[in-house]
Amino acid sequence: ESGLGSILLTVVACLLPWLLPLRLAVVWLVVSQLSMLPVFVFALKFPLLVSVMLSLLYAGFSGFVFITSLVGRQQNQAREEQRRLNAELRATRALLAESVRVNERTRISRELHDLLGHHLTALSLNLEVATHLVDGKAQEHVTQAHTLAKLLLSDVREAVSQIRDSDAIDMAATLLPLADNVPGLYIDMRLPAPFFVNDPERAHVLLRCTQEIITNVVRHAQATTLDLHYRWQDEGVRLQASDNGRGADDLQAGNGLRGMRERLAAYGGTVEIDTRIGYGFRLNVYLPVGQADEQAARALRLSAAESAQAAA
Repeated sequence: ESGLGSILLTVVACLLPWLLPLRLAVVWLVVSQLSMLPVFVFALKFPLLVSVMLSLLYAGFSGFVFITSLVGRQQNQAREEQRRLNAELRATRALLAESVRVNERTRISRELHDLLGHHLTALSLNLEVATHLVDGKAQEHVTQAHTLAKLLLSDVREAVSQIRDSDAIDMAATLLPLADNVPGLYIDMRLPAPFFVNDPERAHVLLRCTQEIITNVVRHAQATTLDLHYRWQDEGVRLQASDNGRGADDLQAGNGLRGMRERLAAYGGTVEIDTRIGYGFRLNVYLPVGQADEQAARALRLSAAESAQAAA
């Protein structure tokens, strides 16, 4: 008689969109409101017309509360999706910036080698010939000029080598933004140091695979944590991904997973998926890049440079 039951049903109607799938929530709402009519008629002994009117009144109010809560949930999901897409956009922008930097350094090194290097080589040869054609005081100056030209040519070659040495995409700067601001998901991303990939196309494949893994976990896995472990293996990059989600016994590969397989296969890569109910998802991705030895050498050079700076 106090109407507490109807109030509680209204509160439940507010919570249903957040707790249940939409169809099940609608069924629950309809059944709960229909159950009010027998209560009014038989338990509270209200006249039939009054009972119908009260039931419709409570059903209308509960429906309004349900729709308002549903709209709020959809807006919240849209904001979360926007934050995730912004993270992907930042990662893509970082990859684009790295690609532009690499292309510019490659262009500069090529220009230095082809133009300045060529002219310095010609100058050195001419000065060497001149040393045999002059004598006395002039020969001494020509010899000094020849020596300076060879030193300058050596410096140019060293500069070109250093530019090309750093002519790689920093995958840490590209991938780390993906782990930021993912709603409801903690991402533990472990990267080798340093982590550079020479080929922009392969770097793009690795970025897209990571994006697809994170998107699938957010949309389907119902997980709270995701581990992404990258490491160098043989002549490529190994990515091991695992989450604490619900898993699945019968995995149906969607467009995202098929696209990932196709991207990897185009460069000789593979992806293996292991999942079952209560176990979560485990993905094992391998992408050949053909530069494991380069990475080891780069790591040694970086370590030596850091040691030299510390000693200084």
